[in-house]
Amino acid sequence: MNLFYSPGACALASQIALREAGLNFELVKVDLKAKEYAGGDYKKINPKGYIPALQLPNGHLMTEGAVILQWIADQAPDKNLLPKFGTMERYKAMEWLNFIATEIHKGLGSLFGGAVMNEETKEQIKAKLGLRLAVLNQHLDANPYILGENFSVADAYAYNVLRWTGLVGVDMTQHASLQKFMTTMAERPAVKEAVAAEGIRL
Repeated sequence: MNLFYSPGACALASQIALREAGLNFELVKVDLKAKEYAGGDYKKINPKGYIPALQLPNGHLMTEGAVILQWIADQAPDKNLLPKFGTMERYKAMEWLNFIATEIHKGLGSLFGGAVMNEETKEQIKAKLGLRLAVLNQHLDANPYILGENFSVADAYAYNVLRWTGLVGVDMTQHASLQKFMTTMAERPAVKEAVAAEGIRL
């Protein structure tokens, strides 16, 4: 199994989940600007041109982080990385995965250097992100992890994208529970291993 990634980008969540699930995989580094990897043109692997992408042993390619995370969790049901399909708990988990993907990931991602926008637009995005982060922070006031008492792949995704806040100037100082969550996540062995494998800082 090959996980296509770029250091510090959004494949980190998939890598953490693979390690938590105890699945065997190889990391394949992608140059996102050039759309190239060691094997050549990355768009021949993934026409979308972005990461994460998970290539299964049978050659099938999976894309979209929130979907990859669910697939990984379902390969190791004994690890309890997500509730079972068909349960209300699973739909709640999917709700959080979609919230992270659409309300936090996309907002933070839009603030990186490649985006051309004026300061007023940036501040509007940051203000909206502040509201979304406040929702997650309030939820974590009463829960150590997003789904309650136990780690899930939703936590891997949240940790991945919340790491970007400092890089794009989004203030986290008012969100004490998010800061505590990030500290807790940074202590997980799978997180330490994933961060080290990508050559980035915790």
